[in-house]
Amino acid sequence: MTEWGSLGKVLLVVGLCIALTGLLLLIIDRVQGAGSLLGWFGKLPGDLSIQRDNFSFSFPLATSLLLSILLSLVFFLVSWIFRR
Repeated sequence: MTEWGSLGKVLLVVGLCIALTGLLLLIIDRVQGAGSLLGWFGKLPGDLSIQRDNFSFSFPLATSLLLSILLSLVFFLVSWIFRR
């Protein structure tokens, strides 16, 4: 039964992190000049972007890798905290 309790704690932490991120994005959107903080998103070296006359394709490869590394570190730290 304790396994479900641990899963519940992890889900609560993940949910709180998502809610805090959403709140932070809402606050950044309302602050004058702070919207440029996320201007780099999708424009890193390594992000693929093709634009033609009637067609545009964007694949943020480098941004995806960076977010994957950051999220992996966050989940590792959360799991390390709950293992103690």
